[in-house]
Amino acid sequence: MPRPCIPWPDKRLRTPAEDVAAITDETCALWDEMIAVMEAMPGVGLAAVQLGEMHRLAVVDASSERGQAVRMANPEVLHASAQLREHEEASPNLPGVSAKISRPRAVTVRFLNQEGEIEERDFVGLWATSVQHQIDHLAGRMYFDRLSKVKRDMLLRRARKLGAG
Repeated sequence: MPRPCIPWPDKRLRTPAEDVAAITDETCALWDEMIAVMEAMPGVGLAAVQLGEMHRLAVVDASSERGQAVRMANPEVLHASAQLREHEEASPNLPGVSAKISRPRAVTVRFLNQEGEIEERDFVGLWATSVQHQIDHLAGRMYFDRLSKVKRDMLLRRARKLGAG
């Protein structure tokens, strides 16, 4: 049984994660656990902070066949397209609610890969949305922070009624 995600409003979800200095066996084990949690949801991405681990680690797999997870340490967006894409986003840290969020349709991201090498990769569509969602988590932001105050308050009220947050 995979480890549960920490529940909103746990303060760790509002705390920026620490950079990863090097890829170690522990890093690889945490990535493997994160992939297991992501697959169990099922979801298209997960940040280490969602499990209460304060490291700048993320995994993303928006493939239809699955098993294509990209493991990232210290991911950062280098370039984002001007064209936006709207997608219904949610988080296992605040179950039962979601919201349409607009983000750049394509991004170029630099990260440390599982070999410990710096990699730059382009992500488009759902992949790009998920990568940006995870990078927000690593910076202590939730997807609903991108909503207007009125919409954010409505979403959090609805979550409270459902017993979350």
